[in-house]
Amino acid sequence: MSHPAENKASADASQLSYGDALAELDDILRGLEQTDVDVDHLGDQVARASELIALCRSRIDQARVRITDVTTGLDVDDT
Repeated sequence: MSHPAENKASADASQLSYGDALAELDDILRGLEQTDVDVDHLGDQVARASELIALCRSRIDQARVRITDVTTGLDVDDT
């Protein structure tokens, strides 16, 4: 069964900017690199990291599409 805090975290992920999601991923990674990792929350941390990675990939894909759309008009040959 999921906890309300976990549901709130999941709901909030889509509202994060790319930079904020990346910063949270860095925090999670630093925590996982510690020798005193809380095993009871390890699964939650990995799940959150996975969610943030998916969000970052989606934002990168959206940016790629937008850049392609914008630059397509610049590729017109004027000869």
